[in-house]
Amino acid sequence: MRHAGPIAAVLARLVVILALCLVTPAAARADEKRVQLYAPRVLVDSGLLKYILPRFSLKHGVRVTLVEDQTAADMVLGEAGKALFQGLGRVWRMQIRSRGHKGTERLAAWLQSEVGQRAINSFAPGGTALFGPAEEDAPQEVALTLDGDAKLGLKVSRSKCSRCHRVDDRRGIFGIGSTPSFAVLRSLADWQERFSSFYTRNPHPSFTIIEDITPPFPENRPPPLVPLEMTVEELEAVLAYVAGIPPATLR
Repeated sequence: MRHAGPIAAVLARLVVILALCLVTPAAARADEKRVQLYAPRVLVDSGLLKYILPRFSLKHGVRVTLVEDQTAADMVLGEAGKALFQGLGRVWRMQIRSRGHKGTERLAAWLQSEVGQRAINSFAPGGTALFGPAEEDAPQEVALTLDGDAKLGLKVSRSKCSRCHRVDDRRGIFGIGSTPSFAVLRSLADWQERFSSFYTRNPHPSFTIIEDITPPFPENRPPPLVPLEMTVEELEAVLAYVAGIPPATLR
């Protein structure tokens, strides 16, 4: 009986750990079913969100709550981000603040989908449509430097670019024959511009995601290939790596 106290304490800890293991996944799943959305008062007062959000929630089982604090929101509708629709004298854009949150990603995809856009365009209180489609944004280009980590750039190039391009002189790594190697691209006068904005040049826009720069792919239009996902830091690292490659001699 002298050891009953320590044994009871150990058992109590095990019970707590087991409870956390059982509850945490359920809590995570529940959190994925809730999205906090911020929108300016003028958009809220228009009645659009009250009209379209129940349709999304009914379809996907995700509850959307409007919040007044942008910092607490998973998604913000306003002046920054991907253009969604226009009305009330301005273009309304979507900014995702909680990347990787499944509920937010579903809402973003739905708002850009044909179904979501049709719901937005059909909102016509008094018989007059207040909102319509916005012109599609061109991918944003950012200013990059050559100060990145060249070693990281080689690693990223091998893991993310070598399925199409030959990125170095390793034997057995040839990429696609019709695709220029990094050394060939490096020999071009505008090589830095080409690499800095590669995600805007065909065929890359159809399967490339640059974090915080390119918008997510619509749910109804998935990329034809496994997406190439890259951060700005990784892109700068690739640029630094390519800067140190000896240009190919073209004859």
